[in-house]
Amino acid sequence: MNCGELLERSLAHALGSVAAVGSGSLERGTPCTEWDLGELLGHLDDSLDALHEGLTGGRIGLTPMRPGGDDLACAFRTRACAVLGAWAAGPGEQVVVGELPLDVRVMAAVGAVEIAVHGWDVAQACGRPRPIPESLAAELLPVARCVVAAGDRGVRFGAPVAVPLNAGPEARLLAFLGRRDSFPG
Repeated sequence: MNCGELLERSLAHALGSVAAVGSGSLERGTPCTEWDLGELLGHLDDSLDALHEGLTGGRIGLTPMRPGGDDLACAFRTRACAVLGAWAAGPGEQVVVGELPLDVRVMAAVGAVEIAVHGWDVAQACGRPRPIPESLAAELLPVARCVVAAGDRGVRFGAPVAVPLNAGPEARLLAFLGRRDSFPG
């Protein structure tokens, strides 16, 4: 798995979703039931800030930043470009998260899951569903299965949702992370 390519494809998917964010839509509900669209975009911006911090400084602090400015969609696009640039510049081999070392490729793969799935959430909240490409979802699913533990359920992720045995990679990824394949908006 090429983690840089995975990160790039996830960012491309999320950027397409964020393009649907319109003015006055930040209070809309999202599949992340505790967050409205503005809070979700703030969380995405924080996630990108952490990735950028890890790629450029080799260390990620555990205190989330607060996104600046009023245009959260624009902030996301700007930060996404910065993350891509930092990856292209050649990150180190390890990043320290809190006090624990982590392979930079693992950080990128986990970030790719976060970004792609929240990109899906954004599109759902905007009323313009945007499926995660099947090949991308197929590569993200094993990463999600490796990093989401039972203790994360109810805290950072909902309970897994049942899907038919013949469900595709996107439906399985979303269901594993506690999302239904549709959102009432």
